[in-house]
Amino acid sequence: MEIRDKNIDGGRAFDWGRTSADYAKYRDIYPQIFYRKILGRGLCIAGQSVLDIGTGTGVLPRNLYRYGAKWTAVDLSPEQIAAARTLSEGMSIDYRVSATEELDFPENSFDVITACQCFWYFDPERTSPQLARMLKPGGRLLLLYMGWLPKEDKIADASEKLVLRYNPAWASAGDTIHPIPVPARYLKEFEPVYHEEYRLAVPFTRESWNGRMRACRGIGASLPKEEIAAWEEEHKRMLAASAPQRFDVLHYAALAELRVRK
Repeated sequence: MEIRDKNIDGGRAFDWGRTSADYAKYRDIYPQIFYRKILGRGLCIAGQSVLDIGTGTGVLPRNLYRYGAKWTAVDLSPEQIAAARTLSEGMSIDYRVSATEELDFPENSFDVITACQCFWYFDPERTSPQLARMLKPGGRLLLLYMGWLPKEDKIADASEKLVLRYNPAWASAGDTIHPIPVPARYLKEFEPVYHEEYRLAVPFTRESWNGRMRACRGIGASLPKEEIAAWEEEHKRMLAASAPQRFDVLHYAALAELRVRK
């Protein structure tokens, strides 16, 4: 489903469904420490009912499934949910196609709601009261993010610059380590409990880094096919000339835990 937001990439339309194959193959890259940080907060564990919004290909519920929580996961894109179901074979995860703003689960349905790499896409005015209503008293909203650090990593920096040549309005460039920003509207229903940010090295091959970059909003989700192909050819040449076959890309991860005000 195509999304257009004047506050994202200058209003250029993007569609995550176009990237589902790359997402399924190249975006399940969070190191184990990423999940240990979640579990260490006592979240997404046995005895809890968890809703993952903007689930994409179900990376979060699939990787945390073995710890015993009961998972429901939603995404706006039918293609992403189809990929999630395929990748989750044998797991009892309730996947649904829905915009977060249109969720209608009963009150007090969940102990935890998670949002990984997607929170800024939601409308706070509609989403905040809905999420609060669906959480049990004392329930948690957990925001998660991981991104590369172009100012500290040469491969990430060169790859970003190539994306910007093809899509100058792409707004995700130039990231630095910082807490996840929580829009003020959410503070009516939620209170911040904890946040943490930490650096980590994520391993790639030339192929998997090319696929990871191709799957980003600035390329695979928004450019026409011929421009994606041209970008990919240049990116592969760049990696062959400047990167070893296997390498790490410096990233940082962040989490923000909020408690519902009930």
